[in-house]
Amino acid sequence: MTSDTQAQTQTSGSCCSGSASSGGCADTGAVTTVYAVTGMTCGHCEGAVSEEISALPGVSSVKAEAATGKVTVTSAAPLDEEAVRAAVDEAGYELTGRA
Repeated sequence: MTSDTQAQTQTSGSCCSGSASSGGCADTGAVTTVYAVTGMTCGHCEGAVSEEISALPGVSSVKAEAATGKVTVTSAAPLDEEAVRAAVDEAGYELTGRA
């Protein structure tokens, strides 16, 4: 759970640091969800999964970790798990559920 907290802190810090008038700040109801993905073995795998999930509407950040099989997604609202599953499938991997 520590990595979940770190991901939330990093997301908030990256968008909210600096001017308070920056507009689309992640603190305005952002949702962070951690998914379990099988088959990732390297940085290329992480990039492929991140790229596909990043294309989903409302997604503001994705952090895939091959070593743990976890993918942390921050979005404006909760995502449809089937849409995330389809994105992971398109990248060539398998979403096994939430971590």
